[in-house]
Amino acid sequence: EVLQNHVLEAKVFHTEYGTGVAILTGAHRFSLTTNIDDLKLRRMPEVPGLQKPPSCWAVLSQDRVTIILLAVGQDLYLLDNTSCSVVLSLSPQEKLCEFNSSVRSLPKQMVWCMRPRSRQRAVVVAWDRQLMVVGNSTECIQYPLGKRDRCRDAPGLRQPLACFSCPHAVSAEASQEIFKIASMAPGALLLEAQKEYEKESQKADEYLREIKDQKLLPEAVSQCIEAAGYEHEPDTQKSLLRAASFGKCFIDKFPSESFVRMCQDLRVLNAIRDYQIGIPLTFTQYKRLTIEVLLDRLVLRRLYPLAIRICEYLRLSEIQGVSRILAHWACYKVQQKDKSDEEVAHAINQKLGDTPGISYSEIAARAYDCGRTELAIKLLEYEPRSGEQVPLLLKMKRSKLALSKAIESGDTDLVYTVVLHLKNELNRGTFFMTLQNQPVALSLYRQFCKHQERETLKDLYNQDDNHQELGNFHVHSSYS
Repeated sequence: EVLQNHVLEAKVFHTEYGTGVAILTGAHRFSLTTNIDDLKLRRMPEVPGLQKPPSCWAVLSQDRVTIILLAVGQDLYLLDNTSCSVVLSLSPQEKLCEFNSSVRSLPKQMVWCMRPRSRQRAVVVAWDRQLMVVGNSTECIQYPLGKRDRCRDAPGLRQPLACFSCPHAVSAEASQEIFKIASMAPGALLLEAQKEYEKESQKADEYLREIKDQKLLPEAVSQCIEAAGYEHEPDTQKSLLRAASFGKCFIDKFPSESFVRMCQDLRVLNAIRDYQIGIPLTFTQYKRLTIEVLLDRLVLRRLYPLAIRICEYLRLSEIQGVSRILAHWACYKVQQKDKSDEEVAHAINQKLGDTPGISYSEIAARAYDCGRTELAIKLLEYEPRSGEQVPLLLKMKRSKLALSKAIESGDTDLVYTVVLHLKNELNRGTFFMTLQNQPVALSLYRQFCKHQERETLKDLYNQDDNHQELGNFHVHSSYS
């Protein structure tokens, strides 16, 4: 059917099985597969009376069940593996809400959104230069979109808008309380007091007394701090934080941790929201994501300098922050084929030095996986722990070098590990000749043979022409 009627539209989706694809054919029939690597196209039930493509449709996948939701006229249909059912039917006279946007052009996209732990619903409507959030009222929230905007979404929305939740498209309650017209909220009064103070006006004292008389000054400060987190314009953030700082001066023993933490968070958020970085996280998303995950995202984008500056600014521990990022950078560096092994090894050592938490053996392992064995060996020279050097050298089939490193470490167990590996890897003659060049390893192997392999000990004495020890061996054997 697909070959005969061609494909009108296709949508890619993700399931726990892998990447799937759903298609709408020219016969207005749906087919899908949940895993393109194991292509098994499944034909969905027919939609009754469907003579033209639906106005919109989406693929939903949950709990190993994949369904198709589509709109045909005033009806909303649900297609599963066995049937097609109508889930919603609206008559033209029924209206949930009516709002006049005063925009003549048609919107580019619309999506439902809902605040977490709230029953408030809204519709987000997007045009080329404007985004509007409309709720069940006559008011709306508008977001102007400039030419430089990388992500033409409200905070919390992502393209393509395939999900039906928008965590924070609606402004925070603190921001609404402060900035709504004729607001008498404590935060709004404190903001006005601070502005009047900068103008050297006595009105600042009037506003401040009004807040203090109601004993709402701590609440006003907290409100300004909270609202600053949900604002995206740095100037507005600064204005709110200045107001909070101004209010703190008139409170005894106000805890400053929340103020300091908000300043730090906003500085990080403003850095990643820059158009050159392009990660427009909201404050709540940032908190839920955690700083560790944000750093991982910066590392995956190879924004190493910014990630390191954030770690240093937040004073994260070396192992959690800078060391981890530098290790990622080094692993990326060894993949660059345009520079020689000497240059790459020197650059990595210059950058990393003796930074705590850095394992040169892990970087060397990545270099070896990329086919750069010589670079891996050079990097292992900077690894201070022989226990980390030797296993990788054995993996790279550099057993003799591994034996030298094990002997230099003075670790008897490590030497035994390499010697036994050599014994299994080399033929008997070559193995004995290798030990002849390493007296320490030979001595340890003799001790091992005295307790475990006495016949091998006799062969060693024969190899060395050590007749005295060979005679002692036979005498000892005659008594045992």
